[in-house]
Amino acid sequence: MIELPVYNQTGQEVAKMTVDEAKLGGQVRPRLLKQAVVMFQANRRQGTVATRGRGDVAGSTRKLYAQKKTGNARRGNLRTNIMKGGGMAFAKRPRDFRQLMPVRQRRLARNNAILCKIKSNRLKILDSLSVATPKTKPIANLLKALHIDRSVLIATDGWDRNLWLSARNLAGATLKPAAEMNAYDILACRTLLMTKTALGRVLNPAAGGRLAPLSQDPPAAGGAPPPPPPPLPAATDAAPPAGPG
Repeated sequence: MIELPVYNQTGQEVAKMTVDEAKLGGQVRPRLLKQAVVMFQANRRQGTVATRGRGDVAGSTRKLYAQKKTGNARRGNLRTNIMKGGGMAFAKRPRDFRQLMPVRQRRLARNNAILCKIKSNRLKILDSLSVATPKTKPIANLLKALHIDRSVLIATDGWDRNLWLSARNLAGATLKPAAEMNAYDILACRTLLMTKTALGRVLNPAAGGRLAPLSQDPPAAGGAPPPPPPPLPAATDAAPPAGPG
């Protein structure tokens, strides 16, 4: 069991929180974390690069002159890679760099990344985090009070528009719900700042509501938070309308 301090929004320690490291994997697994980071980076690649080979450029396929008895170096056609305007040797083609990991393995990698932050004293826990209006100053003062001057990932219990608008203008600060962060997000930032509720949901997903499935494709940086899902239509006992005919 690991005992961690809990801070308020003014940077003062107000309580202690006990974390069972067995729920986070028990030990740091460097190979698993590397595999997760490589997967997320590979999934970010577009793979749309393309260059023209000797079969793609315009030009005759006729040999320029005879192989022997001309006194010149051996030449093929105009499309060879050593000729001006010819195709490239080993031309690049579009390819898919996507890699896959099982869901349980991705969840273990995320939890293991949190354990890595705990072991290196790079995890800060807040009792709560909220702002009345979208202002950058409260979040900046909070980071200053916690002595966070490098990149930081702020993990909350859910999407809060005021928080997102307040943190998006801070250099090196990223705000995400705990259900959407992954191992790459955690390891890419120097400090992980989580609310007590968000960490509790990671440790006990069944108690605080099941976390959403982890996406293998990291969302685009700087994008707006996704809108809430539309409400389901109310159930009615009326018969469906009859089709034509």
